[in-house]
Amino acid sequence: MPRRKSEPPHWYVISVAAQLAGMHPQTLRIYERRGLLQPARTSGGDRRYTDADISRLRRIAELTAEGMNVEGIRRVMSLEAEVARLRDEVDRLRLLAAQAIEAVDPNTVRSPRGGLVPLRQGIAVYGEVAPVLRPDRRRRP
Repeated sequence: MPRRKSEPPHWYVISVAAQLAGMHPQTLRIYERRGLLQPARTSGGDRRYTDADISRLRRIAELTAEGMNVEGIRRVMSLEAEVARLRDEVDRLRLLAAQAIEAVDPNTVRSPRGGLVPLRQGIAVYGEVAPVLRPDRRRRP
């Protein structure tokens, strides 16, 4: 069951994290040395893993099972993180654009599909030049 954002994160010791990820604890240490994982540390230096770390370990296991080496895994995970960041940014920008359109143009209404549609629209037929763009400004059949 997914946790709510308001709940504090769960912290796991290395043996429990390894069991949840289906790995040996030494594998977690190796991944940390190779820079694929960076668990939190207690003041005494003990590793503490979160649910996000467990998910990351499972993803590493998937990529390893597909035959990927450590550098390939690092690159794939970096690209996946970048894609997630860009998707969040696109969603945020879409929201800002919709808010800006609503704020600026009072002559818009919502379409049944949820997008904004200007009340005044022109029709363009593919392959034809609009009359206002023709040099002689006469309509041609």
